[in-house]
Amino acid sequence: MITRRGLRPGREQTVSETILADWWRGCVIYQVYPRSYQDTSGDGIGDLRGVIRRLDHIASLGVDAIWLSPFFKSPMADFGYDVSDFCDVDPMFGTLSDFDELVELAHARGLKIIIDQVISHSSDQHSWFRESRSSRDNAKADWYIWADPKPDGTAPNNWLSIFGGPAWEWDTVRRQYYMHNFLASQPDLNFHNPDLQNAILDTVRFWLDRGVDGFRLDTVNFYVHDKHLRDNPPLSKNAEDGNFMGVDAPDTNPYGFQDHLYDKSQPENIVFLQRLRALLDEYEGRTTVGEVGDGRRSLKTVAAYTNGGDKLHMCYTFDMLGGEFSAEHFRRSIANFQSVVQDGWVCWAFSNHDVERHVSRWMRDGDDPEHLARFAISMLSSFRGSICLYQGEELGLEEAQIAFEDLTDPYGIRFWPAYKGRDGCRTPMVWEKDAAHAGFSDAPRTWLPVPESHLRQAVDQQDHLSGSLLNHYRQTLAFRKSHACLVDGPMAFLETNGDVLAFIRGEGHERLLFVFNLGREPVEWTPSSDLQIAEILRMPGFAPGHEGGTVMLEGLDVFCARLV
Repeated sequence: MITRRGLRPGREQTVSETILADWWRGCVIYQVYPRSYQDTSGDGIGDLRGVIRRLDHIASLGVDAIWLSPFFKSPMADFGYDVSDFCDVDPMFGTLSDFDELVELAHARGLKIIIDQVISHSSDQHSWFRESRSSRDNAKADWYIWADPKPDGTAPNNWLSIFGGPAWEWDTVRRQYYMHNFLASQPDLNFHNPDLQNAILDTVRFWLDRGVDGFRLDTVNFYVHDKHLRDNPPLSKNAEDGNFMGVDAPDTNPYGFQDHLYDKSQPENIVFLQRLRALLDEYEGRTTVGEVGDGRRSLKTVAAYTNGGDKLHMCYTFDMLGGEFSAEHFRRSIANFQSVVQDGWVCWAFSNHDVERHVSRWMRDGDDPEHLARFAISMLSSFRGSICLYQGEELGLEEAQIAFEDLTDPYGIRFWPAYKGRDGCRTPMVWEKDAAHAGFSDAPRTWLPVPESHLRQAVDQQDHLSGSLLNHYRQTLAFRKSHACLVDGPMAFLETNGDVLAFIRGEGHERLLFVFNLGREPVEWTPSSDLQIAEILRMPGFAPGHEGGTVMLEGLDVFCARLV
């Protein structure tokens, strides 16, 4: 018997219980953006009862958990990432009773529930902020980041908002500036204040007590700022850094011109993450996955946040959410993680609600987008780490083209036309090709339009076709689960030629060889003589050649074999 720290006093945990507690290692998470998943109220906006209605679809994919993007009370200036009540459901999404039913029904299907914790900032409509701005000496006066102007009346320093302009907004009541990393209506919370930390942890406990299995921590490295408010230096011209949102466009967004040494990723954040982990360890089988946007320092930050077993369980970065698609890029991203993050864990993703869908990012002239989508999920499912899928990618949805008059994303509206924002990846799910709004809603108008180009990929067009992309996803995730080495086994890269990615997963009695041709032309690859193939395993949807010890791959092709 082994013991596990953090259990309720007087308890020891068996090996089997430890496996259950560590369900998140190697798990598959399915991200649901509730606004765009299923509308049941007829207002053109998805809701929690819509997620309940589609639980069987999610379960059929073979995923382990659902990540729910924010559904909390909010004025929706940033579509729920501006929270006005951390402990309630916004009426447009339903009620707390709806959420409780969702948790219960998901658990009955073997699905965990992970919710988005947006705690680096709040809405300016939150009661905390209203009190904080009312005077300089109230009980919550220091719960947000307030600072006096410079003698000439300008902002306290040069920090920038990701959504454009300075990261400071003048408040006429306190006659001070407050900090906001995003919209001016999203003031940043002051994590240097222990009372604020306690209040935030109370909101986390609220959801733990309701049965949630984990938290996706939005902008987890943004919690703590430099107390001295020092200016950020300019980013070195030869440094590889990009805009936090995963859009590498420094010419479009001046946020990318700075080296963000002082407005995020401060060492004091570690102490809060330890407090957060201690709280989660009071409950069994809970997890955290942190979103780290820290440019070229992301891996160092991930290592600091996940090592030692006393902070976050896992993190993800934006390494694979950009436009680069090459064997060298994926090899470098994974190898760097494995060398820097010694005892931490990663969650890889190719798409989410903040970036252009990966089929559109990576497609070249002449590509079949469905074949590229098949190749991508086969590759992602073979990587070491947990993986996250974004709703609609199982259908092969491409980025939607949204007219300016239909834009809702403040980020896209601010930087149009060079950057079109995030609406293109947030359009409604397509369930039924011939139904109104593809079965998403029976409202006269939906919050974002359903693209005509998505209709042929609707769930009802793919569900019962054995060769569809949807069923390829199901088969590929089943393949991943059928091999224990793909859940938690080691990963070792092999020497290759051209745009070929080759590696071994596992050790001991189960070692699998994977070879991916990321190029568009046929290639041959011969493994070293010490690698003996015991059995060729057919990855769903792929049948490459193998003759005389040489692997023959078409463009965007996959080879898999069990080694002796």
